[in-house]
Amino acid sequence: QVRLVESGGALVQPGGSLRLACAATGIDFTNNPMGWYRQSPGRPRALIARTNPDGTTFHEASVKGRFSISRDNSANMLYLQMDNLKSDDTAFYYCNIAGRTLYPWGQGTQVTVSS
Repeated sequence: QVRLVESGGALVQPGGSLRLACAATGIDFTNNPMGWYRQSPGRPRALIARTNPDGTTFHEASVKGRFSISRDNSANMLYLQMDNLKSDDTAFYYCNIAGRTLYPWGQGTQVTVSS
């Protein structure tokens, strides 16, 4: 059974840091691009970062230079290091394959950036 379990979200002050983790089971993790998505009220769920099987990465402009996606293929783990957090980063964060056909979403992990 496919499971995507996100963790690491918290309440943090602007300028703070968090490290999110995604444990993926039941998928071909190693051979697929993986991504982090986020969704907040009034905004559709959108891809903000991806990491490809060849190791290349993509980060959406609003997070580039502040967030860094990485993966551990031996453990089927996906990570998102988030630095210099802003209020606009407040959202639920989800992991999934970064492609046309997505697996069912996990529960997400909530990140709240507020002073």
